[in-house]
Amino acid sequence: MYRTKIGGIGKYIPETVVSNNDLKEYMDTSDEWIQERTGIKERRYAKKHEETTTTMGAEAAKVAIERAGIDKEDIDFIIFATLSPDYYFPGCGVLVQRELGMTKTEVGALDIRNQCSGFVYGLSIADQFIKTGMYKNILFVCSEMHSMGLDFRTEGRGVTVIFGDGAAAVVLQRAEKDDQGILTTHLHSDGTHAEELAMINPGSHGGHHLGKEKFGFPDENKFGGLFVTQKMVDDHMLAPNMTGQLVFKNAVTKFPEVIKEALDATGLKGDDIDMFIPHQANLRISQFVQKRLGLPDDKVYNNIQKYGNTTAASIPIAMCEAWEEGKIKDGDLVCVAAFGSGFTWGSALMRW
Repeated sequence: MYRTKIGGIGKYIPETVVSNNDLKEYMDTSDEWIQERTGIKERRYAKKHEETTTTMGAEAAKVAIERAGIDKEDIDFIIFATLSPDYYFPGCGVLVQRELGMTKTEVGALDIRNQCSGFVYGLSIADQFIKTGMYKNILFVCSEMHSMGLDFRTEGRGVTVIFGDGAAAVVLQRAEKDDQGILTTHLHSDGTHAEELAMINPGSHGGHHLGKEKFGFPDENKFGGLFVTQKMVDDHMLAPNMTGQLVFKNAVTKFPEVIKEALDATGLKGDDIDMFIPHQANLRISQFVQKRLGLPDDKVYNNIQKYGNTTAASIPIAMCEAWEEGKIKDGDLVCVAAFGSGFTWGSALMRW
């Protein structure tokens, strides 16, 4: 089998900076309150009516393709990870194909919905295609435009202060060297607490198992669920919700477990890691995991302070920055791990 490497990587960060103090205009919060709980100082928001999840992803993809030293016509498969697509359907995979002018080659496009674990899941999927020889150059795009779906009232601050917009992309290729590329990936899920970190509406559940009134569906709605009801609009139910303490508790448990699983599978130890890039969910979670692994600050990369949580895009944005800053070099052992909605979680080890 072939080994899979990251042949090119790129990112796109929107220009508009939104500080913690800026959010005070919309909700009862403070810079101190946000930083204490999340470590976030600011985030970026895309330009409404000008930028979308797809257009940001396309900009990141152009950089990744150029750095991979190939033409866009060389791409033979597309994977797109996001929880904030341009449309309910179709997915952003075909939209980014169109945006990049790649429709003549008619390559396949796959959309995945694994939220914060999107990059790790997509990386594992692409790895299977590359190492079996099915594809040679896979474009994997992760992009999020959270700002279009957040609740900017005080009631929604627990979620809203955390998230930002951004995109990153990688080109995955066959590795030329035996000691280069993805060594192992590990994916897990547990749907027991699915609604504790979720955007319930709009959806087709019709209140099934969830309580019709609680989720905006009247009893007389005998034909099932409408995507949007007036109650959802009036009661501000079209926004994500999160039970923060439960998510934190599970994250700090599953992060170390899945990283150990990857190390055990390869016969490596925590000391062998040259750069650890966790999903940028919360700086406190990252610091907890870093302590558990016994890694010094120069072996961990965090940028949530600047961008907030960009969900599927958070790991590749951080990876791109770390590489651009010379903190990831050829031959380095890079570990990535994520935990998020679902719950889903995963890890990957790669030799750069």
